[in-house]
Amino acid sequence: MSRVLPEPGPAARPRDHAPHPLDNPAYASLTGPHAHLAERRGRIVRYPLDVSPWLALPDDAGEADWADLAALAGPGTEVPLPGTTADPPDGWELTFVLDGVQLVDDGIAAAPDQEAVRLGPADVPEMLDLVERTQPGPFLPRTVELGTYLGIRRGGALVAMAGERLHPPGWTEISAVCTDPAHRGHGLATRLVLAVAHGIRERGETPFLHTSARNTGAIRLYESLGFRLRRTTQFRAARTPGPAVAGEDVAGEN
Repeated sequence: MSRVLPEPGPAARPRDHAPHPLDNPAYASLTGPHAHLAERRGRIVRYPLDVSPWLALPDDAGEADWADLAALAGPGTEVPLPGTTADPPDGWELTFVLDGVQLVDDGIAAAPDQEAVRLGPADVPEMLDLVERTQPGPFLPRTVELGTYLGIRRGGALVAMAGERLHPPGWTEISAVCTDPAHRGHGLATRLVLAVAHGIRERGETPFLHTSARNTGAIRLYESLGFRLRRTTQFRAARTPGPAVAGEDVAGEN
């Protein structure tokens, strides 16, 4: 795995240092290019629950922000906590912690793919079925609204796809990369990643992605394609205080 270069600590940063948009990418997305999708309470922002389970706290989240998050999510609800390493306040239960990595474009051989087709709302049932069989991470009925999704078909059936998720200013995340088990080993996912990256580059933006730190095979593949490890991170989730409300949706995190 590539070596992660340490970023300067607080004492080494200039006084006017601005946070990097990839340090809290969900917040940068929901207060930037995806602001039109954002649901808000105070400084808490989240995607509609049929678009994505992701929500975000500001970098300097305080007691009032955690209270707003609890009110927005509802009592006893599990919520993802991307972009923050702060422990939840008393009364919250940390339910999920998974070490992850964030990789960025460092010379990807991005290229369009003649066989890749643009997927849209009419393709969502097939996309949801493919996600159910391959488990690449959260994909919901309106996730396709987050950006461009490309797929490859065999005999008319969707067998592989990849698309765009978080969209911090100047950056776009590649996500939902998956291939039907019966069609793996033919490089379909690689082709789609390169095609999605090409579209991102054509907009003058930079591709990035996340994956589990335990997924060493995927990390090696992404690095071979020209991604570079930018930093380690954690995927975390916590349950808001109070009993769950009967019938309430739970926003989980992969």
